[in-house]
Amino acid sequence: MKKFITENLKNSISAKEKFARDGLDSIIELARLMVTTFNQGNKILIFGNGGSAADAQHMAAEFVNRFIADRPPLPAIALTTDSSVITSIGNDFSFDEIFSKQITALGKKGDLALGISTSGNSPNVINAIREAELLGLHTAVLTGGSGGELARISGLVLNVPSDKTPHIQEAHLWIEHLLCWLVEDILLGKYEEI
Repeated sequence: MKKFITENLKNSISAKEKFARDGLDSIIELARLMVTTFNQGNKILIFGNGGSAADAQHMAAEFVNRFIADRPPLPAIALTTDSSVITSIGNDFSFDEIFSKQITALGKKGDLALGISTSGNSPNVINAIREAELLGLHTAVLTGGSGGELARISGLVLNVPSDKTPHIQEAHLWIEHLLCWLVEDILLGKYEEI
């Protein structure tokens, strides 16, 4: 078991390191886009399935409440939390539309749609990103592996080049925390430029 734990840790760190080699500019670009979104009076809509749904909720909470510093609340909504909306759309239409219909209802030009999918091929996340693009929202995705279909259709792609879902999710959480931290620091004046 000790060998398994040690190897697992190495692989988790490796996934983050592989992303960091090529993805640091993407993190900075997304953090700046988030700050611009907030500064222009817009909001971030975050969504994904399973563990990625939990990430969406976690990230929205960090923005609405606080991450490290006390600061005014920031408008972020996890589209994974309203069970009545999700189940009614899933029942009356399709599970593939649970996020796209919410984008149509809640999104406006200038908002940011942030999809999270370890495979990059989740149909409901793909549909929501397509809808966001049609409505004039900014789009960004966190993906894994090859990036899947989402890497081809989204405005900004942060892809973790790993084929192990747990390590992709661990890297996603690290990226999400970095984004929250950078956004707070930019808004609080730690960095002069955005």
